[in-house]
Amino acid sequence: MINAAIVGLGWWGKSIADAVQGKSRKLRFVHGVTQELEATRDYAKSKGFRLSATLEEALADPEVQAVVLATPHSLHCSQVMQVAAAGKAVFCEKPLSLTRADAERAVAACKKAGVPLGVGQNKRFWPSCTELRRVITSGALGRIMHVEGHYSNEHSSKFFAPWRDLPAETPGAGMTGTGIHILDAFANVAGPAEKITAQFISHREGADPRDTVSALFRFKNGISGFLGAVRASPLYFRVHVFGDEGSVEALDETRTIIRLKGGKTEVKDFPKIDSVLAEIDAFADAVSGVAPYPITTTEMIDTIASFEAIITSIRTGEAVRL
Repeated sequence: MINAAIVGLGWWGKSIADAVQGKSRKLRFVHGVTQELEATRDYAKSKGFRLSATLEEALADPEVQAVVLATPHSLHCSQVMQVAAAGKAVFCEKPLSLTRADAERAVAACKKAGVPLGVGQNKRFWPSCTELRRVITSGALGRIMHVEGHYSNEHSSKFFAPWRDLPAETPGAGMTGTGIHILDAFANVAGPAEKITAQFISHREGADPRDTVSALFRFKNGISGFLGAVRASPLYFRVHVFGDEGSVEALDETRTIIRLKGGKTEVKDFPKIDSVLAEIDAFADAVSGVAPYPITTTEMIDTIASFEAIITSIRTGEAVRL
């Protein structure tokens, strides 16, 4: 059992703790870090971990073997590096950083310290996406030519916090909340991007925004693609990969549709899992040396490189070459 600290106990930090504490057989939280100590004491007591106000106190705790970061995006890189320098494994919520340079710094710090790095891309663990990767790997689709992805939800309305409305924390509107998951899928199935052209259209600003992001991709291996994200439309998730022999579509959490030449279509529905628990358990396996974290550091960097390119393209109105 890995003893861990969780840093940041806002909406999502508590969601992680709720998914893990008392449910995982591989990791438990023994320490929590929050700037709202009094407001969080009862919650921490119910979960069975102690509280402190700083990351430094958690790192000084001899019982803490690993740290899970659920903090504002702009803090991720420096905190990953701080945790790695202390010789502790680190799991960072998405996005790993806001720039490629910072993602590379975070990865390099963990490599230098010899500690595992996990990133919170829980959609990777959805049964629909697991099956999508299996079908691609099987070769049934032939040569992969094109990928599409769309992820929209209304979380920006339901779980608004003032820091989430700051351009320095959430550039590209829905990209840090939803679009980043599509970029992770693209990095996994299509590899690094070569050229990205993006646009952003806002219909209403503020705590309950209405806006869209769309982007065209050319990947270094010649695959094409496009991405869409809408705030705050009801939940919709889709990743679709097209080959010259067929296509496979991950639709929401539990459905995968396989279409092959000759009109053969197969719809697969899978039982729902707790993907947050699954990703934390995978991180615990990496800490224990059972298996590497299933998202490679190369994929982590490629994801942030595409993210940064989208933000730059939105700002300049030009295509960005990576």
